Amino acid sequence: MKLLLTACLALPLGIGAFPGTASGPVPGPVSVAAQAVTRGCGGHPSDFDGDGRPDLAVAAPYDDRRAGSVTVLYGSGRQDRLTQDGAEPGDAFGSALAVGDFDGDGCADLAVGVSEEFAGARVPGADGNGVVEVFHGSPGGLAWKSGLALRRPSSDRFGASLAAGDFDGDGRDELAVGAPGHRTGGAVTVYWMKGRGPEQVTQGTRWVRQAAGVTDQWGATLAAGDFDGDGRDELAVGAPADSAPLDGQGSVTVLDVKAHAARRFTQATPGIAGAAEKWDGFGAALATGDFNGDGRDDLAVGVPGEGLSANQRAMDYGDGTVDVLYGSGGGLRAAGSEAWSQRSLTGVPRYYDRFGAALAAGDFNGDGNDDLAIGVPGERAVQVVRGGRPGGLTRRGDLLVKGEGRDFGAALAAVPARGGRFRPLSAGRPLDALVAAAPDQGLVLYAPGVRGSSLRLGRLRRLTEGTGLYGYAFG
Repeated sequence: MKLLLTACLALPLGIGAFPGTASGPVPGPVSVAAQAVTRGCGGHPSDFDGDGRPDLAVAAPYDDRRAGSVTVLYGSGRQDRLTQDGAEPGDAFGSALAVGDFDGDGCADLAVGVSEEFAGARVPGADGNGVVEVFHGSPGGLAWKSGLALRRPSSDRFGASLAAGDFDGDGRDELAVGAPGHRTGGAVTVYWMKGRGPEQVTQGTRWVRQAAGVTDQWGATLAAGDFDGDGRDELAVGAPADSAPLDGQGSVTVLDVKAHAARRFTQATPGIAGAAEKWDGFGAALATGDFNGDGRDDLAVGVPGEGLSANQRAMDYGDGTVDVLYGSGGGLRAAGSEAWSQRSLTGVPRYYDRFGAALAAGDFNGDGNDDLAIGVPGERAVQVVRGGRPGGLTRRGDLLVKGEGRDFGAALAAVPARGGRFRPLSAGRPLDALVAAAPDQGLVLYAPGVRGSSLRLGRLRRLTEGTGLYGYAFG
């Protein structure tokens, strides 16, 4: 569900100091059975405890000698710190987050990637096997429920990316887990599809049929969205190092997991704006939102390695661009795609800006259309582009928000704006706020949206801070 992706993390109404821990062991893959709706859970996205107020989860995968932690800030003011039972240095608990209602009880649940966990003894210099910890929401808050792991682990980095979406149309969310280090060049496993066990998909899967390279990083990024408007989500899989065919050019594959259909996009796809070049990193970041208000999700694709300055060197960080593909009755279409950069927006493209390294979609002016926030961490900035009917994103009135911290803009989220209790979207048009992190300094900053026909944000201020790459992921 796009709603759970663009608004899955929410601003607490107050920050309290009530530390707690929820943890447990990691068994093999498990399935979650349907449960009856729990009293007190109102079905609000981003509400872990069913009190009608949105909550915020903040990952710090390098906390406590890189063992990692996730801080949950509840709308009530309560604060919990989630860790692993038997956590070890280097596990990177919090390498990715995803929020969805996996058990259908009306409370939001949280999946936490632990991409550097080893099933046995740690192998010096090797990537982790990876696991995923799943915490279920309840009127008492989040509590550990289950652990997921591959049956034959290698240096997979399983859990390096996560996405929640309703891929089978049963009204409950499923969980997609990326393993970009999988021996085939990357893999994605989808859990809890109705009537199916865990389903692993790779580039070599019969219905995907792509040439695979061991360094492609297929599954390094994930995003779910209903791109054809049929009420069922598809899964976008980023492979930013895919040689398709140029080294490190990058690709995005859109999977209809239920129908077993796949389509790959690159900057060489006819109709895609921009030129394919080595080391562009197409697909390094993904975000879904309805930018043109037609009821179908659209896909923003970060290309932070794109070089716009003269004399770019291979494999250097680039100025960066973002490609946007719009949904249609037939799914995402390359025709009519857009390429955004600071050449067409407020600001000046510079070497190492990494425009497009992070993305988030949300309605920051309350007009019913999603806007696009673009991280520019090399400039310590976030660029916000306004969406609208019927044409979608427009350069008119775009914002360049400068923040503090060496890598401000490296992680982004669009969250329900602060002020009063959370209300269902059906009660009126929602208004989102921008949350942006500078994880190198552990700073998380917040700017509320402002209702109106133009695009404005309120004053940017510190929301919370921590250590260990605090703010690395919001979900």
